[in-house]
Amino acid sequence: MQNNILNILTQVPDPEIPVINIVELGIVREAKVTSENSCEVTITPTYSACPAMFTIEEDIMKIMKENGWDAKVVTKMFPIWTTDWLTDEAREKLRVYGISPPEKGADEHHIGKPKKCPRCGSMHSKQISRFGSTLCKASYQCLDCLEPFDYFKCH
Repeated sequence: MQNNILNILTQVPDPEIPVINIVELGIVREAKVTSENSCEVTITPTYSACPAMFTIEEDIMKIMKENGWDAKVVTKMFPIWTTDWLTDEAREKLRVYGISPPEKGADEHHIGKPKKCPRCGSMHSKQISRFGSTLCKASYQCLDCLEPFDYFKCH
């Protein structure tokens, strides 16, 4: 039954990066059956002030109801979410989508260093801004193909 709940939750895309779902993103920490038609889904936000969490909660409730479940969503702030929780599939989807995925091993030392261009594969890039289209991304530019791209920051 738990696997069934997780399979349903894979249908919920991240509102800010719709090519990955909330399970691949690693924000779904637990999904458990609490009674015959009820379940509890525990999520951890990528950032404590992430504006997408309200939409994600609503999307979870909606998809679970559509599949015959009464869902309770619990938000836990600890342990703190890390980009290490992203699946390898999610990292590849980010790259194909045009976002340079985070390196494994959340570390502040990754910030500001050249990132691999998701378009041409070059490491010859520079940070344009520490903040990109969302708080969890930084803006970079490839110095070979000259294309701008987002980098999903490690944390």
